[in-house]
Amino acid sequence: MTTPYTETRQHLQHNSYCWLVTGVAGFIGSNLLETLLGLNQKVVGLDNFSTGHPHNLDQVSMAVGPEAWLNFKFIEGDIRQLADCRKACEGVDFVLHQAALGSVPRSIDDPILTNESNVSGFLNILVAARDAQVKRFVYAASSSTYGDHPGLPKVESVIGQPLSPYAVTKYVNELYADVFARCYTMQSIGLRYFNIFGPRQDPNGAYAAVIPQWIAALIRNQPLYINGDGETSRDFCFVENAVQANLLAALTTDAQATNQVYNIAVNARTSLNQLYAMMHDLLIDRFPHISSHQPTYRDFRQGDVRHSQADIGKAHELLGYMPTHRIDQGLKQSMNWYLQHLS
Repeated sequence: MTTPYTETRQHLQHNSYCWLVTGVAGFIGSNLLETLLGLNQKVVGLDNFSTGHPHNLDQVSMAVGPEAWLNFKFIEGDIRQLADCRKACEGVDFVLHQAALGSVPRSIDDPILTNESNVSGFLNILVAARDAQVKRFVYAASSSTYGDHPGLPKVESVIGQPLSPYAVTKYVNELYADVFARCYTMQSIGLRYFNIFGPRQDPNGAYAAVIPQWIAALIRNQPLYINGDGETSRDFCFVENAVQANLLAALTTDAQATNQVYNIAVNARTSLNQLYAMMHDLLIDRFPHISSHQPTYRDFRQGDVRHSQADIGKAHELLGYMPTHRIDQGLKQSMNWYLQHLS
């Protein structure tokens, strides 16, 4: 079946562009890199390894092969340094800005560092992209922008009050992108990610996301913690869907689609209890010790919303976004990677 995304991939196989991926050694950035190099694109990558890892780049190199890897130029640098951003943007057609300090709890622990990376760093890369006259600036926005608004599913035009410093920084990104469109006729598109997961998402550290953290705990037979009663729900979105959205956003020819923000998710809700059961079932044949494993429930986490689910109609209508993976499919693919790298 021909879809806007298959057409976009076919276009890239016959047309070469230069892309900047910030945060290229991170989880989403390295998946973008692998897809772009596989489509014979030239890619510049910028990362300071604060949350990304060299081994992610090594895995991409092995996946795409030595010939495609020659199309990649890596710059070890920091978006908090304007000079690094200017260097990275030289000769670039499209910017896919993924670099940020994620995690609501981390932002509550250290709001100044989160602001430096997510606001000052964002402004630096935005200015550098403007001055380099890139064709389009696509950036990772966040579902945290919806804050305390209770409505479901979440619609792009209706948001509430932020619940964390992280949410504030991601909303400021949207405001800056909008102002740059008005003041400098710069084309940008923001992608409000909803709980992206998949291969190369780091299971370690105090701020690890729930899916890799739980997979690691189950495989290693370690304690697994659920915040609250487990009925908190999220719209979990496999990383391949996020990659699709980035490429569609960069290459759309619809003028109405630019200078917008879009929900990137699957329009579904999975509770934490359901998520635990799905992982348990996927791993129990390989790890018999899981049969007696039980999660430990603890207090709700500060800054978390109770339920989250995205309306993806706008992304479908204007970008042609059609998720290829639902949570069960994404978990199966992710599990293969984690089994290879954790067990």
